Amino acid sequence: MSGESPEKGAGLRVALALLPLILFLGLAGVFGSQLLADKDSSIIPSALIGERAPALALQPLEGSGVPTLDKAAFAGKLTLVNVWASWCVPCRHEHPLILRLSKDTRLNVVGLNYKDKPENALRFLGELGNPFAAIGVDPNGKAAIDWGVYGIPESYLVSADGTILYKKVGPFDDKAVREELMPAIEKALTPQPARS
Repeated sequence: MSGESPEKGAGLRVALALLPLILFLGLAGVFGSQLLADKDSSIIPSALIGERAPALALQPLEGSGVPTLDKAAFAGKLTLVNVWASWCVPCRHEHPLILRLSKDTRLNVVGLNYKDKPENALRFLGELGNPFAAIGVDPNGKAAIDWGVYGIPESYLVSADGTILYKKVGPFDDKAVREELMPAIEKALTPQPARS
């Protein structure tokens, strides 16, 4: 016979029975606070920020009138790499902003055409305009995997030395260009003091 009183044993059983409920409520509180926090759900951290841009060996988009997207297409230039496709509705919506960005002489805008048919990609550019200084075709999505693409459109700001500085998941809108991309461009173009 144990030395516990019946009341103490019953209290322990109640506490053990309530433990899963307490853990559930605690986890629900943590997850709920994250969901209700004022965060942009399109901001997905990228392991590539601060890393060298992956190598590109892509075929050109024949008929586009621009060279293929490879390292030479953006070496030594601040570059926006835009991942797009003709079948992507958000790509169509952001395209006027990409066109506008391509007119900024401080920025080199290039395109990575993702899992698209060349004739459809050419039709898309013919209808909406071609903002890209170079285009690489990624028919099977291998290059997009190397770049860490979650879904399209996505854009990457790459420094003149080939370092990824910024990533945008989803389409650009005026607010994202003004509040995210332009500050990243300004920061990239501002000379940094030498470390001592």
